[in-house]
Amino acid sequence: MNNLKIAAVQFEHKSLDKEYNLGRIGHICAEAAQQGAGIVSFHECCISGYTIARSLSKEQMLDLAEPVPDGPSTRQLIAIAKKHDITVLAGLFEKDGDDNLYNTCVCVDQSGLVASYRKMHPFINPNLSPGNRYCVFELDGWKCGILICYDNNIIENVRATNLLGADIIFMPHVTMCTPSTRPGAGFVDPELWQNREADPTSLRAEFDGLKGRQWLMKWLPARAYDNAAYVVFSNPIGMDADQLKNGCSMIIDPFGDVVAECRKLGDDFAVATLTSNKLTDAGGHRYKKARRPELYGDIISQPHKTVQTVSWLQKQG
Repeated sequence: MNNLKIAAVQFEHKSLDKEYNLGRIGHICAEAAQQGAGIVSFHECCISGYTIARSLSKEQMLDLAEPVPDGPSTRQLIAIAKKHDITVLAGLFEKDGDDNLYNTCVCVDQSGLVASYRKMHPFINPNLSPGNRYCVFELDGWKCGILICYDNNIIENVRATNLLGADIIFMPHVTMCTPSTRPGAGFVDPELWQNREADPTSLRAEFDGLKGRQWLMKWLPARAYDNAAYVVFSNPIGMDADQLKNGCSMIIDPFGDVVAECRKLGDDFAVATLTSNKLTDAGGHRYKKARRPELYGDIISQPHKTVQTVSWLQKQG
């Protein structure tokens, strides 16, 4: 396999302003392509905004959502990919011919749609339907997969995608800086964002602490290490509706090491070169070969009562 140069992006989208967001996507893609990136990965629902959906009715969601691949946003992404000779991954709300709604990530190149993936565990809006299949596809000889935000917290999803062949897993998110039951979680004051130029230190302390990056680093490198896979994590920075997000978009190698990360308090992208030797040199490659699924296959596959995922944000909506 050839080496791949991938960019993980963070940017501050504007809720419900597709024209602005697609404009930023186009601008960032141009800059990333100039730095040699062949693949540029953006965050969850970056085209429309994410948290705003908690307050939208089904009719409003249908107005916001688009068909894939024939909707205008996907067509514009294809035009961007063609202009810069790159592959682009970006998120949007999708609707199908029966008015079912999905949280979707599309992957496009200059020829059109390469792959699309529907989030399996959506919860920001009760009218969203869950996806029901994994997504594995090829980019320049590399097998790739997509899992959106909460999907990655269910470790079986990551393992399944990897066992289906994915050596690169794109993980578009809108996460961190929200309350939860874990110690140290909570909102970050939007005033710190507005005052970031005068006082970057206070904002960085919040973004890098347990509300943000420290929590992320408890589990994200493990997804890469355990599966001997590259992880491409993309997350917004700045205001998403009334919530502040801290970015930290990054690329993690199969050893669990961060090889590129966005550190600006603003729009940014981080580029890393992926090499195939790490896929087999990393410990996870040996661990997968040592698996004995006959011991635990039946245990892992046991059914359990499905619980509807309801986020703190949805409860407040």
